[in-house]
Order: sequence, then C-alpha cells, then structure tokens
Amino acid sequence: MTRVAVSPDLLGWAVERAGTPAEGLVGRFPKLEAWLRGEKQPTFKQLESFAKAVHAPIGFFFLAAPPEETVPIPDLRTVGSQGLSRPSPDLLDTIYTCQQRQDWYREHARTTGEGAVSFIGSARLTDPPEEVAERIRRVLAFSVEERNAMRSWSEARRRFIEQAESAGMMVMVSGVVGSNNRRKLDPGEFRGFALSDPLAPLVFINGADSKSAQMFTLAHEIAHLWLDQTALSDAGPRTLSTHETERWCNQVAAELLVPMTALLAEYRADESIGEQPQRLARAFKVSTLVILRRLFDANKLTRTAFWEAYDLEVQRLHEIAPSGSGGNFYNTTAARVGKRFASAIIGSTLEGRASFAEALRLLGFKKMSTFHDLGRVVGVER
Repeated sequence: MTRVAVSPDLLGWAVERAGTPAEGLVGRFPKLEAWLRGEKQPTFKQLESFAKAVHAPIGFFFLAAPPEETVPIPDLRTVGSQGLSRPSPDLLDTIYTCQQRQDWYREHARTTGEGAVSFIGSARLTDPPEEVAERIRRVLAFSVEERNAMRSWSEARRRFIEQAESAGMMVMVSGVVGSNNRRKLDPGEFRGFALSDPLAPLVFINGADSKSAQMFTLAHEIAHLWLDQTALSDAGPRTLSTHETERWCNQVAAELLVPMTALLAEYRADESIGEQPQRLARAFKVSTLVILRRLFDANKLTRTAFWEAYDLEVQRLHEIAPSGSGGNFYNTTAARVGKRFASAIIGSTLEGRASFAEALRLLGFKKMSTFHDLGRVVGVER
C-alpha cells in the first residue's frame, strides 16, 4: 500500500489551523499521533479524508512548509490597534464562496444588460455621516416610521434585507460555511463583510450573530459599499475602532438605524436607564445595545455609564436568548445565498444560459429537487 511522505509539521499545522484538538480527530484517524510524530505515514486515501476533516486543500500537504494564509480582502478588524491573526478555514471558505457567486453574478449582469448601481462610490470619508445615512435611507426607502409600525425587529430585519436587495445588492445571511451545518461561523471572528462592485455588490452577514446585531452589521457593510470599499469589518455598536473608515461606517450605520433627531424627539429625561433602551428599541426596531450607543453619542450617558449599562445589557440578552430552531429549510437556504442571487442563477439555468452543475455548486446543493423547490420559494419556476 502506497504511503505519502507528508511532513509532520504540515499535519500539525493543519490540525492547529482547523481549531480541532488532535485528540478529537483520533477517533477518525487512529494513527494520527504516529503521523504527527513522523513514525508512520498516511495512505493517499487517508490523507484525502484527513484534508477534508480539517478543511484544508489537499495540495497544501505537498508543500515544503506551511503556507502563510491571509484574508483575500482588506481586513479592517482590530483588537486594540493590532490586526487579527490567522483567519480560520471557515472564514476563508466563506469569502471564497461569496467571491465565486459575485463573479458569476457580474457576468450574468453583463450578459443580461443589467445596469450598474449608482450608489457604489457615491460617498467619501469626508462626507458627514448624517448626510450619507440620509442618502442611503432614500435609496433603500428605509424609514423610521415604517419600522415603528412593524411588530418586531425580526420583521424589520427581513424588510431591511428586502430593501437592500431591491436597491441592487446581494445580501447573504448564514451562520455556517456553505450548507454545512457542522461548520458553524464564529461571530467573535467576524460579523460580516462587503464585496464592492458596480454590477454585483454583495454583503455577507454572519447569521450566527444575534438577529438584532445583524441589523447593525448590514447597515455598516452598506456604508462600505457607498465608499466603494471591499472589506472584512469590525462592525458593532460597542466598537470604538482605531481605523478611520470603520469609525465612519459605524457612525453612518448608527445614524441610519437611529437618526439623532428622531432619538432626541423620543428621549425622556425622567426615564430610567433600565426602561429607556427597551422602549426606544421597540420604537426603532433595533437592539437595545444600539440604543445605548446612540444615547452615548447624544451625550445622554457618560462613558462610564455607557460601558456599565452595555455590559449589563449584554449579560441580560445572553440569559434570555432563545435556543432557536432550524426553521424552514428553503427560507433558510434562500437567506444563505440571497434571494437576488438565487433568483438570477435559477432563472438563468432554467433558460439554458447556465449549467445545472454550476448552479448546484454555487448554491451548495446536490439534489435537483432542492434546486426546483428553492426556485418556487424565490418565485422562479418552469
């Protein structure tokens, strides 16, 4: 039986890269410890299985040394003033998948004569965040009054995504890599990213984050598109980034979701810090954390009071967070790939302009029945 001469350093690197302790893989690969010590070598079939288990391209194992992997788009995430270290395979695979979908949609738009969207690059960092937020609000028809009339922030979030897609963006919301429910994304690593393009602008939101937090992330990534900027972001109402662009995008997002004039009109000086955020969150259909940040921006909270209230609210939200269920498979799938993208590729495939193999690969399916069922969900049928 042919063995593959793989460097133990490469095997150890792959284990570390995957974030899975070696002992957790021993059940599937009983000789892993011997491989890591260089005492034994795997067969090619075993190496293929191992590569799949640790989410690494098999070609990596034939290199002379572990590769230096970097995020393939500008990475604006920071801890303090330092950039973050090695990206996880889950983050990398998610970005690569979205780039492939964007490439396909760009060619689709060119072929069908779909025009470029006008908002890409329409803002500059020197523009006041309040003015840019108002311009975004007009393009998306994203009004405080409409949100106030909605029953929940979940409904407001769905509507926000619909408005963004109607304006010409692809919005993909997923908490897993592709359609693999065993590869869950970590909101602690990233909350979202934007891939700017005049024909195929794309926003990805980490669906493993809370739904209320996803509202802020979407608003933040939309601000990046207005700058014509592709970026992996440090979005969040608590984030006080040292990066100028991130601070600006956070300001635009906050103003878009909770306009300062509307906030001050609703503010009650005699209301407690425990009651006011929840009342205002219901009115604006955003997270109480966003409201706390806006109260801080409005100088209604000191920095110390803001941090204390924010930490207490994070703890409260964590304690009451629902465990959640899988939901409707096709609605979840439509959200993961984005209805705009799904409608385009399914329609193009049914019209014979794209192959079924390509569509299944980009949608992350294996069964034709799933393809047709999703088509019905997004309104594209034979």
